[in-house]
Amino acid sequence: MLSSLPKRMILGLTVVVLLVTISAGCKKEVKVAGPTDVEVAEAAKQDVQVAKEWVGSMDGSVNAVIRAQVQGYLTKQVYTEGITRITRMDVQYAEKLGYRLKLLGIARRTNGGIELRVHPTLIPERRLIANVDGAMNAVLVKGDAVGPTLFYGAGAGAEPTASAVVADLVDVVRTLTVDPNNRVPHLAFQPDALVDLPILPIEDVQTSYYLRLHALDKPGVLAEVTRILADFNISIESILQKEPHPNEKTVPVIILTQRVQEKNMNEAIVRIEKLSSIEGSVARIRLEHLNPNWI
Repeated sequence: MLSSLPKRMILGLTVVVLLVTISAGCKKEVKVAGPTDVEVAEAAKQDVQVAKEWVGSMDGSVNAVIRAQVQGYLTKQVYTEGITRITRMDVQYAEKLGYRLKLLGIARRTNGGIELRVHPTLIPERRLIANVDGAMNAVLVKGDAVGPTLFYGAGAGAEPTASAVVADLVDVVRTLTVDPNNRVPHLAFQPDALVDLPILPIEDVQTSYYLRLHALDKPGVLAEVTRILADFNISIESILQKEPHPNEKTVPVIILTQRVQEKNMNEAIVRIEKLSSIEGSVARIRLEHLNPNWI
């Protein structure tokens, strides 16, 4: 199914929806009060249906689709990836490199089509959206004329949710009381302004990457890895090699790459994992710089 969007509204538009903050742990000492007396009530046993789609905050795919539809897309699918593969080690390395880990929903127009994806993403810690924590949410939008704008507010709680619902009801009532010839279209543009654009499969998406691999502590290993990356036209932005832990033969190596097509990165990772000098799987996290020129 193809996506549809208005030419004038979506030109140069990128939407990033912040969903979840992932941190390596609390850095401040917190004083905990002593135990207090509580009343204990006996609970009745009851079978509860488990909503598996919420595990790993996969509801971000719903947010991404809604945001895209508001801008005029008719979507069929959105790539989703949860946080179950993220380790504390990766969060700590990311912080040392100046990045924070967020679960983002991204809707972006490119020359080849529309990106709709939800996954853990590394972003520079200096970005405003990287510092949105707790129950607060943020939406980062880039327009063709206004540039990047950030919308920030509470994303949970009784009153914020009620406010959003009441606002929608008020909009509906206002629409009903307006002359039909003077009403603003539901998606803010006329149906004849739509054009068809494809939704890009995740393999065709271009982004930067964080790679973590465990290599044997011997000469030439890093050269083998960089040679494979070069074979797939993957440029390296930086490399961080840590000291080996006691009684371990491998050392963790962190590689940050420049933008590359996902399918090229997938093929490169397969070849790297086949090296006899690499143990285990290669950890991969997508990375977005979100600079003023991002598209």
